[in-house]
Amino acid sequence: MIPVPGLAGRRVAVFGLGRSGMAAARALKAGGAIPVPWDDGVSGRLQAEAEGFEVEDLARAEWPGFAALVLSPGLPLTHPVPHWSVTRARAAGVEVIGDIELFARAIVALPEGARPKVVGITGTNGKSTTTALLGWVLKQAGLKTHVGGNIGIGVLALPAPTPGAVYVLEVSSYQLDLTTSFAPDVAILTNITPDHLDRHGGMDGYVAAKARLFQALAPGATALVGVDEPETRAVAEALGERAVSVATAPSSTRGEGKILAAPGALNIDGHIIDLSPARSLPGRHNAQNAAFAFAAARALGVPEAAAVNGLLTFPGLAHRMETIGILGEVRFVNDSKATNADAARQALASYDRVFWIAGGRAKAGGIADLTDLFPRVTRAYLIGEAAGDFAATLGDTPHAIAGDLAAAVAAAAQDAAGVGGPQVVLLSPAAASFDQFPDFEVRGEAFRTAALALGAVPPGASA
Repeated sequence: MIPVPGLAGRRVAVFGLGRSGMAAARALKAGGAIPVPWDDGVSGRLQAEAEGFEVEDLARAEWPGFAALVLSPGLPLTHPVPHWSVTRARAAGVEVIGDIELFARAIVALPEGARPKVVGITGTNGKSTTTALLGWVLKQAGLKTHVGGNIGIGVLALPAPTPGAVYVLEVSSYQLDLTTSFAPDVAILTNITPDHLDRHGGMDGYVAAKARLFQALAPGATALVGVDEPETRAVAEALGERAVSVATAPSSTRGEGKILAAPGALNIDGHIIDLSPARSLPGRHNAQNAAFAFAAARALGVPEAAAVNGLLTFPGLAHRMETIGILGEVRFVNDSKATNADAARQALASYDRVFWIAGGRAKAGGIADLTDLFPRVTRAYLIGEAAGDFAATLGDTPHAIAGDLAAAVAAAAQDAAGVGGPQVVLLSPAAASFDQFPDFEVRGEAFRTAALALGAVPPGASA
């Protein structure tokens, strides 16, 4: 746990008692503050009470008595409308912050020589893989590394800071909206494509939230920016010479970056690094992820050979192009984390032909942007709320509405086996999971369970 200093003896409202909220309450208490937790759900309040917190209905609280409101990133700060707790806090002149901001204040309160290094990673897609990949590279290089934030362990639940340690943090646009002083030593923006627009009031607001990663950078910090999209190129241009740009090949519609990433290789100012043996990093998007991890590791002092070794030995990220089983010549690939079309594009583009499982709760635009990849789809199996709309977009591409995931896996496996030869059954939903599953992890595990139930054998296991 990372105790939060500077609020000793003061009341701090904590709204939303999920993973980050409970971690914030514990960290505030450890730093001497008086957290006042509340949640609309009974289970969250009961958990807080079970841990000895004094739960108080914040709708009836005297807000001028609070030093701050720590808001769950899942609750709206500005759009579509501010959460009522935000409105109450602002009316009382109470600052509204999040767990990343509390972390930032805990780090800056340390003596300069005792501060750890911090890496902040954001972007629409690729941030989780880049976070996990960099964490792996640093650990293999012998650095004491803590990985968390928007992935895995909440930031304030990570181990307390020690000199020489490195925190590798995935940060979402929601979390960045709630911070003003987060100043990572290495800041990475992977890409920006339309997502969460309802929460940011449109694309401009979404881009502005992502760009907040760079708002408090120290003079010696490293800024790594993917420049494949016009929005990220604008961010890089605003940073000027401070930005190290990362582009992917081919780059016919964009200027090459200072680092050029292609499947199986990195080109860093003419220096070629061979990544072809890295089986867990297929495709153009993973080349970009590798470029970010390599550049960040080097900025943190990791020798080139050690950084390359880490990339080549990376085992892959769960639910992101993860081979979870093999049945005969059919390989089952779990890409449940692809919750929008752009993320699914990365997976579809990595295979010549696939039996594609897609659907869920659709994002704006559905799968219309993927039509150029439909020729790679041998057959699609559509699930969830989006099934009908996805079917209409697929048009003449062979497809079936399977309804639920288990039925889709069974049908895809049977059809793939019937074709013969090496085949891929790919779950890359291009949609959120919330119509049928609480999150993409549960959806991915349901895919794993369904494949193994058919007799698929996990990779590396004996048949």
